[in-house]
Amino acid sequence: MTVKAEIGIIGGTGVYDQDAFENIKEVDIDTPFGKPSSSVLIGSLEGRNVAFIPRHGKGHIYSPTHVPYRANIYAMKKLGVHTILSIAAVGSLKDEIKPLDIVVPDQIFDRTRRRVSTFYEDVVVHIGFANPFCKRISEKIVEVAKTLNYDVHPEGTYVCIEGPQFSTKAESSVYRALGFDIIGMTALPEAKLAREAEICYATIATVTDYDVWKESEVDVATVLENAAKNEEKVKNLLKKLIPLIDDDEGCECRNSLRFAITTSKEFIKDLALEKVGIFISRYL
Repeated sequence: MTVKAEIGIIGGTGVYDQDAFENIKEVDIDTPFGKPSSSVLIGSLEGRNVAFIPRHGKGHIYSPTHVPYRANIYAMKKLGVHTILSIAAVGSLKDEIKPLDIVVPDQIFDRTRRRVSTFYEDVVVHIGFANPFCKRISEKIVEVAKTLNYDVHPEGTYVCIEGPQFSTKAESSVYRALGFDIIGMTALPEAKLAREAEICYATIATVTDYDVWKESEVDVATVLENAAKNEEKVKNLLKKLIPLIDDDEGCECRNSLRFAITTSKEFIKDLALEKVGIFISRYL
């Protein structure tokens, strides 16, 4: 593949502003895990090659459960991406995190049930995931958001639910009692797969509502209105952020497989590059 990219963006279609990029190409990529959510758009910004995948596909056709997460991350790896910026709309579980705020989470709690969260189905590969988001990239996001005078929260725990339905009031109250900060439906297995692929991964979580723990239920119209407002913020943030992102090969994220525990390294050696060998073969 001759087309390459350094930085990947996974998010809603409204976040990608073609006017901000030059030399835009649309690339179809096949992976061992099927097609990505859509063809990948690649363009240059401030001299950096950036790849974009709309997480839910063009026209928002994939529910959170059925997003082809493995194909999306694999496609990014195949393009040479070293850093993924995830754009995600979330609900707030705390008074101080207001609609239209930005949260850069540092932790995730998994409440999904039906998603495949590894590339390695044919062999057991254990990797560390104590810190699911890249601290180095997250800090850059916070710094840029502050220069834009955005209300940004530099940490928080993202509880990821299955969806596509919003929470019940009982569930929302329990999540608050457990100390979670924001709630969404797409951070997992995306973050786990990025770590397995040795790609730095950070989330720009844009708050649209207070979930359902407040007196009123989530109003979908309000959520969509706030999501549109947040998209403009994210576009401005990305324009300033992308030129600052570099590839640190010493980053923990970029070496997550170095000490991976596997049940059969000989088995992995025999796999074709187009299977999981694209990730782990350099350590064997």
